[in-house]
Amino acid sequence: MADEPRKLTVRCPDCSSDLVIDAATGTVLSHRKAKQPLAGGKDFDALLRGLDDDKNRAEDVFQREVASLKDRDRILEEKFREALRRAEEDPDQGPPPRPFDLD
Repeated sequence: MADEPRKLTVRCPDCSSDLVIDAATGTVLSHRKAKQPLAGGKDFDALLRGLDDDKNRAEDVFQREVASLKDRDRILEEKFREALRRAEEDPDQGPPPRPFDLD
């Protein structure tokens, strides 16, 4: 009995795992993780509600993106019309001078 090292069993307050510690040296001899409940401890109905919530959230994001794409087309069309109007008011004077021609 005197030759057998003393062992302490301690439960971690953070992760609830069991630690076996050598009392003489303070080293961890073994570590056993706490058993995690299946599905995060939620019941079947709570999981189904979570799926419905995720589905609704995805549908909302999709609808916002569709609306922004419709708005994007309108904005691009307005920008094009404005650029076309400016180009007709101030026609180009020909191609810009090349830097090689300036020497």
